[in-house]
Amino acid sequence: MTPLDKALNILKDDPENIENRHHFYSLFLQTSFFIPTFNEKSGDVTKTEDEELQPEKAMPLIMESDGSDFMMLFDHEDRVVAWAEEGVQCITLPGYAIIAMTTDQLHLAMNIGTDYSKQFVPEEISWLKDVVKLSGEGGAGKE
Repeated sequence: MTPLDKALNILKDDPENIENRHHFYSLFLQTSFFIPTFNEKSGDVTKTEDEELQPEKAMPLIMESDGSDFMMLFDHEDRVVAWAEEGVQCITLPGYAIIAMTTDQLHLAMNIGTDYSKQFVPEEISWLKDVVKLSGEGGAGKE
């Protein structure tokens, strides 16, 4: 169990507690996440054996579910491998950078397939964007 997992469990137990929210979102913004990448040629998740992937051209995998688009995030490499059921290429970004680059209608799906999964809706992401702007990119979490 990671510190982010613990903070999410505490938040789920008492979602109205401001300290719990602050702690979870601060950890989220400071955590580096693995984001599976999309291969434009194959139209699938980029596999580890794909030699042609250039990190500067990597595209995050966006999946559709119930009419909403989700970008998948995993806080540990083992979790993304378990989700993909095979090796995948990923880009790694801190939470504050992910929030800053997220478009208005995109949802985030963190640690899907684990007991510590969470979906972030656009309104929540918009609020986090404001937090990142107020605190500065390197000092995310200083509300």
